[in-house]
Amino acid sequence: MLLETIDITIVISYAVMIIIIAQYVSREKAGHDKNTKDYFLAGKSLPWWAIGASLIAANISAEQIVGMSGSGYVIGLGIASYEWTGAITLLIVGKYFLPIFLQNQIYSMPQFLEKRYDGRVRFVMAIFWLGLYIFVNLTSILWLGALAINTITGIEITSGLFILGGLAIAYSLYGGLKAVALTDIIQVALLVFGGLMVSSVALGQIGGDQGIWGGFIELTERLPEKFDMILSSDSPYYKDLPGISVLIGGMWMMNLSYWGFNQYVIQRALAAKSIHEARKGIVFACFLKILMPVIVVLPGIAAALLVNDLKAPDQAYPEMMKLLPTGIKGLVFAALIAAILSSLGSMMNSISTIFTMDIYKTMHKNVSEHKLVTIGRITAATAMVIAIIIAKPLLGNFGQAFQFIQEFTGFFTPGIVVIFLLGLFWKRATANSALVAGIGSFVFSILLRQYWPELPFLDRVGVVFLLCGALAILLSYIMPHHDMDNTIITENAEYQVDQSFRIGSICITAIIASLYIIWW
Repeated sequence: MLLETIDITIVISYAVMIIIIAQYVSREKAGHDKNTKDYFLAGKSLPWWAIGASLIAANISAEQIVGMSGSGYVIGLGIASYEWTGAITLLIVGKYFLPIFLQNQIYSMPQFLEKRYDGRVRFVMAIFWLGLYIFVNLTSILWLGALAINTITGIEITSGLFILGGLAIAYSLYGGLKAVALTDIIQVALLVFGGLMVSSVALGQIGGDQGIWGGFIELTERLPEKFDMILSSDSPYYKDLPGISVLIGGMWMMNLSYWGFNQYVIQRALAAKSIHEARKGIVFACFLKILMPVIVVLPGIAAALLVNDLKAPDQAYPEMMKLLPTGIKGLVFAALIAAILSSLGSMMNSISTIFTMDIYKTMHKNVSEHKLVTIGRITAATAMVIAIIIAKPLLGNFGQAFQFIQEFTGFFTPGIVVIFLLGLFWKRATANSALVAGIGSFVFSILLRQYWPELPFLDRVGVVFLLCGALAILLSYIMPHHDMDNTIITENAEYQVDQSFRIGSICITAIIASLYIIWW
């Protein structure tokens, strides 16, 4: 057991506090029963600070903190491209995608696909997302969280899975999205504090009398290869981050899919009071994303200098936590738990939204709002139980879990991006072309992986995107569907942004460009 009594007390106090606060902020007025708008979209009342914090809290979980630190340990700062290009992608989403989603009062991404294409596309993609969220995302968050708990406290991994699952259910099951989003500002504050403490202590350990900055300089001098943002073709990790392709290729498809068309993330923006509030939240989230590599990548790079005998890269972050003093260790461990719980709660709510609104409700037309909320809660709890059962058999033998997640989702990402981009901006796209793009994405990815194995997976994502896009466009011309019921309204979408979004976007782009120039 690496935690002292005071550390354990801090962690338990935090867990109890966040559960109580979540129930309090998600309570309803006397006589008002939660409906689907309350449960799945927080009553469409989220302010900008809740949206921004919740976007980051949903994104930064065990798979980022533990997984990206593991990739930082192996690859280096280059893995931060997922964070920094992701910030630019968020600005694109806020400018061009959100206006259409909000104007059409979208609950879920599959719902958009039905309004734009037809019910077949909605059903197929709903099933896909449910499988992805339960068998990849939810299980990876649980597994990496339990791994961290095991490394830090000695608690057996299976027990850790049950502890995290139970806390997530207690934290988010009753209140839904409001319980998660309105407590995420606390979660993010603790996450940032905890991450900065780990990085500071690790760098201080390296720097000695030279302090934190001296430790950072020494780290860059002793491990210069870990600070290459753009890897050369002779790097052993070129297949993970294929040089300049990171800035012009498949990573944009990965980011567009994740930040723009992923229910798990976009649901926060869909719950905004207004488009302007959503955009302010996005700018806030982008500034936080610029900071994230300091929190989730730098500890892994430091571990490469401080620890040489890790059994697996994903143990880098927990090992760095061992350097923390008593008391602080408890706060940082609570921050890790905060990130895990927030992401688990967000994922549970997205799973319940898609199953309830896109599958159950379409099969039961006259079901009451109260029944739908109940179905949503049952779905969320069931998904968590499934994830607990399959987490160890599914992920127990993988080294870099973050890279596994990217590789798996990369099979489907190109088709998803094609379906949505054509659906949003090209009226001629048909339901058949959307289905072919979705299926083609998986088929092309498997074929390229099998017969062109040396092709880096991010480049493969870019190639498959082009193939799926060309196929979908060709099919839309060859087999037009004139009777398709496209009810998506785009004419009066509010693309015009206010001054704060414009200035924020310029600052964010300039900072990220500078970071790439410095660490090229």
